[in-house]
Amino acid sequence: MSISMYQASIPVFARALANLSGILKKAADHAEQHKIDPSVLLAMRLYPNMFALTRQVQIATDLANGGGARLAGLERPVHEDTETSFEQLQARIEKTLAFLKSIKPEQIDGSEEKAITLTIGGNEMHFTGLPYLLHFVLPNLFFHTATAYDILRHGGVALGKQDFIGGV
Repeated sequence: MSISMYQASIPVFARALANLSGILKKAADHAEQHKIDPSVLLAMRLYPNMFALTRQVQIATDLANGGGARLAGLERPVHEDTETSFEQLQARIEKTLAFLKSIKPEQIDGSEEKAITLTIGGNEMHFTGLPYLLHFVLPNLFFHTATAYDILRHGGVALGKQDFIGGV
């Protein structure tokens, strides 16, 4: 049995973001229960030169949107990156999940050799579909979702491994 490009991408992206949504819900509840200004958690970072929680979530959704769009040959949804609350981050995740749900397997399957070019920090990067998915999108998506988890765990939110990986 083989795995398709669709199976290795869209459901994996969606699961990671759904789990991230659950993590953010727990963080918002934690802030409310402990009378913590939510902006404190949203601005937390693991180290001064790392992005804050809000930016980690924004990047995770951008990776899922961009990954799905590029593999499917669609226009990539663009967000303004103006979220300042847990509710706004949840809305961003929901928009991303809706976009991912709109992508059909036949739009992505067979994209293993598709030429993909993107520019990051002024540097043009060239991929084909399979390495783009396996060596760029997935590791980056999990890096940013894990970092969001780590920030909140470090901030005292009662999270465990199951929150990150979700139900099986």
